[in-house]
Amino acid sequence: MCGAAFCRLRPAAMNETQTITELARDFGVTTRAIRYWESHGLVSPAREGGNRIYSKRDQTRLKLALRGKRLGLSLAEIKDLIDMYDTAEDESTQLLSFLGALEQRRAALEQQRDDIEAVLKEISRFERQCREMLKADQTAATAARKKSRGS
Repeated sequence: MCGAAFCRLRPAAMNETQTITELARDFGVTTRAIRYWESHGLVSPAREGGNRIYSKRDQTRLKLALRGKRLGLSLAEIKDLIDMYDTAEDESTQLLSFLGALEQRRAALEQQRDDIEAVLKEISRFERQCREMLKADQTAATAARKKSRGS
């Protein structure tokens, strides 16, 4: 189904088909999350009566969706990457798209890290200022007490 880096994985013991309850248990997600991803076209189970039946394809797509989520990709990015594997004839387009998504994610995370470092420096500066002000207040209070005792 898909051979690019994003797609190179298979759930440990993939059954031919699974119910939504089995799928949720095996992947450690809620049935509500699976229904949400279904509503966005990430999985498309068959129906047997009132039950959803998930194929190996659905199981793989869910595994990929969870991987994309762990990487911090948006639902739209995840869907685009997964859908690409169903239609592409070679991996180069898939790999280029995945690299682009990874580069954007890395840039966003690096910006967040820079922002966090700047805020931490500012916090340190304010902490120093507060400590200096407290020390100055304590020194002034001590001097005032000594002066009042001496009068």
